[in-house]
Amino acid sequence: MQTETLDAPVAQTPATQPTLRELDALHGPRGIPILGNALQIESSRFHQQLEAWCVEFGPLFKLQMGKRKILVVGDHQRVALIMRDRPDGFRRTSRFEQISREMNLPPGVFGATGDTWQRQRRMVMAGFDPTHVKRYFPALQTVAKRLVGRWQKAASANALIELQPDLMRYTVDTIAGLAFGAEVNTLESDGDVIQQHLDKIFPALFTRILAPVPVWRLVRSKATRELERSIVAVNLAVTGFVAQARERMRTDPSLRENPHNLLEAMIAAADVPDSGIDDHQVAGNVLTMLLAGEDTTANTIAWMIHLLWRNPDALTRATSEVRGVVRDANHPTFEEMAKLEFIEACAHETMRLKPVAPILPLETLREVTIADVRVPTGSIVISMMRRDSVSDAHLPHAATFDPKRWLSSNADSSAPNANSAKRVSMPFGAGPRICPGRYLALLEMKMAMAVLLGNFDIETVTTPDGLEAREHLAFTMAPVGLGMKLRLRG
Repeated sequence: MQTETLDAPVAQTPATQPTLRELDALHGPRGIPILGNALQIESSRFHQQLEAWCVEFGPLFKLQMGKRKILVVGDHQRVALIMRDRPDGFRRTSRFEQISREMNLPPGVFGATGDTWQRQRRMVMAGFDPTHVKRYFPALQTVAKRLVGRWQKAASANALIELQPDLMRYTVDTIAGLAFGAEVNTLESDGDVIQQHLDKIFPALFTRILAPVPVWRLVRSKATRELERSIVAVNLAVTGFVAQARERMRTDPSLRENPHNLLEAMIAAADVPDSGIDDHQVAGNVLTMLLAGEDTTANTIAWMIHLLWRNPDALTRATSEVRGVVRDANHPTFEEMAKLEFIEACAHETMRLKPVAPILPLETLREVTIADVRVPTGSIVISMMRRDSVSDAHLPHAATFDPKRWLSSNADSSAPNANSAKRVSMPFGAGPRICPGRYLALLEMKMAMAVLLGNFDIETVTTPDGLEAREHLAFTMAPVGLGMKLRLRG
């Protein structure tokens, strides 16, 4: 059987070809019989455990979870090769697929494989085209204005803003309005429940994937029953979004050529003859965008605000850029967003230091060789997305928050080069399965920062203990307990 080698091609003679190691032969943290390392895993800080083991055992080491052996890869070059070998060589894990199906989550492009992924990818990309995103931009302006209103009330009352819940509302409202043409408006209605339901799904999915024993199958706890109710509610909302969009398109057939939102664009692509896409798969991608678009973008904005507060020079420059570019802080324009180069650099630097997806578990579809390790078909390979991006061996002053390293126009020739950072930091992935929503996510981030820094002065950003924000992993990596106080500008 032929083994695929995931390394840059190097001319080798039989005498110079390296001897391959078996996955079993690698070092790794010592486990216990039968369960292996399963009981050592702390799900909320699993990424930090893996990073610490990388220091101890090197960029390639093994874990054992029950009978299954796992290869952990911390070298960014090999991580990039793994990501570029999707969908042919790697897929989302079969456990992810099993747990998602068991939770009654409709399939979307995030978890799809093979031909199903190819079909869904074409449909989703049809909606994420930059031309379409520009057409949806007024919906983003509307949601941003609501965020300003919410924070104006807090500033007037000198109230502490719970940063992440507010940003989650911002991203849910944005996705619902911009992507689905639906008026959710959690920013102005604390009683709206869709966000509360969404917030239960990713943590439960992550916990169940890592759980050594499927307790939820044995005991139907209160939390399990609440999760089931939340999934039913979210699935009903998603079905409603699709039905509403179909009715709009039936009433106005011109929407097939000129869709007003992402969902309409997806339906138009799905309805092309022989697309192979049905409404169940459309619904799966609606849910995927709600879940992925809420957590990832909101957490990145929260991390960015925290890092800017702890780096006053960068905050001053970011504030000056916004106030110099954006003429009406309540109504930033699409063209102004494109000019916020330093804000975008802050977003990239935030994702380098605090990637919301710091680990990427995949499953091999064929036998592969990674470095000098033979990895059998059906093995789990966990890619470490942050190990090299915060290493001085790959970037100068790697632990420092320095957005200038992302500015290719930086006049300071001694500054870190943007190309170096791009090679080691891959927050949106790489290869054919690179995140289709990356352009939209950056636009949401820049809009949130534009209305924040354009309308307010930040008085303080706090954590529960006054130190660096603690990292909490629950599928995505979030800062714990960030609070913010604002003062109305001028």
